[in-house]
Amino acid sequence: MNEVLFLAPPLAAGLLLGAFFFGGLWWTVNRGVSSQRPALWFFGSMLLRVSITLAGFYFVGHENWKRWLLCLLGFVLARLVVQWLTRPPVEQRNARAPETPYAP
Repeated sequence: MNEVLFLAPPLAAGLLLGAFFFGGLWWTVNRGVSSQRPALWFFGSMLLRVSITLAGFYFVGHENWKRWLLCLLGFVLARLVVQWLTRPPVEQRNARAPETPYAP
């Protein structure tokens, strides 16, 4: 029981780091495509997201491989959750692109 209490915080931290990383990526793509300076958005966001995520992994993992592994598991689970939450609506996913007319 004591082991579970020791290993639950790294999983939660991994979930938070993953939500920050992949949620930030989704937000950046939405903002960056309509920006006048998309390279600045994408590069700045990448630097911020990667640096905070790596620092979080380093802080949470310490020297225990189990904590690193659980943090990584939470990170991957957060990726799946963000991917599920940000998917397009069913109507948009099933819609077919209009066919272009052929030249005569």
